[in-house]
Amino acid sequence: MRRLGSVQRKMPCVFVTEVKEEPSTKREHQPFKVLATETVSHKALDADIYNAIPTEKVDGTCCYVTNYKGQPYLWARLDRKPNKLAEKRFKNFLHSKQNSKEFFWNVEEDFKPVPECWIPAKEIEQLNGNPMPDENGHIPGWVPVEKSNKQYCWHSSVVNYEFEIALVLRHHPDDPGLLEISAVPLADLLEQTLELIGTNINGNPYGLGSKKHPLHLLIPHGAFQIRNLPTLKHSDLLSWFNGCREGKIEGIVWHCSDGCLIKVHRHHLGLCWPIPDTYMNSKPVLINMNLNKYEYAFDAKCLFNHFSKIDNQKFGRLKDIILNV
Repeated sequence: MRRLGSVQRKMPCVFVTEVKEEPSTKREHQPFKVLATETVSHKALDADIYNAIPTEKVDGTCCYVTNYKGQPYLWARLDRKPNKLAEKRFKNFLHSKQNSKEFFWNVEEDFKPVPECWIPAKEIEQLNGNPMPDENGHIPGWVPVEKSNKQYCWHSSVVNYEFEIALVLRHHPDDPGLLEISAVPLADLLEQTLELIGTNINGNPYGLGSKKHPLHLLIPHGAFQIRNLPTLKHSDLLSWFNGCREGKIEGIVWHCSDGCLIKVHRHHLGLCWPIPDTYMNSKPVLINMNLNKYEYAFDAKCLFNHFSKIDNQKFGRLKDIILNV
């Protein structure tokens, strides 16, 4: 199977969207909703959406694996955002009736500073060697996850740089009905994006771990392919999300042959998220760490140490994994 696309920028909706002046169910205090119409978007059609690979959209925070300090590193998403003056100017432009002209950004002066180690995301537009902001006025980018940075402590919990491994959740290679948690070499994940999920991420929609014993895992983007998706019609997708077990997910991401990624979120269809019983939690999960080859005593409190103690155990669902680290 070919490696699927990586998430380096905001994904467009598979349908043309419209704004309705109703309180959002996705974002608190947002006075409007962005809803899908029944028309498939030109971007989706241009990307050959009907021959794309549909996958589960996982609810977490986006990460990236690339080299840093001469070895594979996990990177956290950090968008460079405009300062107050530039943001005010940009919002006035968006709300003005004479916005047919393109907004002019001064990248060197309009944006807040970022760490020196920050890198812009791939695939974003460049002008005179400078990365340019997207339609929201942000420049998507990444910062390396270092153990000393407490801001990214949950990111740090899923990697070990000494042995260059990461805690990854994906399907068992021999059984698509079984999930597997394993220690994967970071080198095998190079130039991939992944989703970090867990106790302290986005309200923990999958119910992992607890406040006392937090649990976080990485899921490669595109890892959970959808096998029996209905036709690409608004009404059929609505029925699928509402009426079948496989539809108990946050959304769908289509991986197109040209590398383009197209999505639909439950909220685009007027549906709620999070939901009580997710599809991810309907499958058993096997712990398959195989850490003996490292001949190393992991820190007693780290996730790798805990999983080494329950290696080869099988659980009824992710929620059932209780950590005692």
